[in-house]
Amino acid sequence: MTRTSDLQSLIGTEIGVSKWILVDQARIDAFAEITEDRQFIHIDPEAARATPFGGTIAHGFLTLSLASAMSYDAVKPLEGVVMGVNYGFDKLRFLAPVPAGSKVRGRFKLLGAEDKGGGRWLLKHELTVEIEGADKPALIAEWLGMQVVG
Repeated sequence: MTRTSDLQSLIGTEIGVSKWILVDQARIDAFAEITEDRQFIHIDPEAARATPFGGTIAHGFLTLSLASAMSYDAVKPLEGVVMGVNYGFDKLRFLAPVPAGSKVRGRFKLLGAEDKGGGRWLLKHELTVEIEGADKPALIAEWLGMQVVG
């Protein structure tokens, strides 16, 4: 748990790195079905081999959707937290494709912590999703979350 009194001293520092998450073809196919985004680059390995990617890649939104699991694994909640709410993104860029069979993880840096009163804290994290063995990250985002402490 992180104390709210410690937040200001943590701004600008890395506060956690998640475990690696496998993004295999089964996960990509399931995401394609649930979102109805069945573009061939994601679900047709044979056709995808003929593209510059050389095979299927994860949806950018699939990679982004793993951010919650990464956060639960890497970011300590505030002491006394009652709930957390996704507040959105200030910036988001998809930088590199995630090939099927890759592993990704999230690296979190605290960028801001604003006391909104009433036990509400608006936290801004820089999220970098790394691809195991790759030089370039899959995405970088500035992610806002509201944590309510009681």
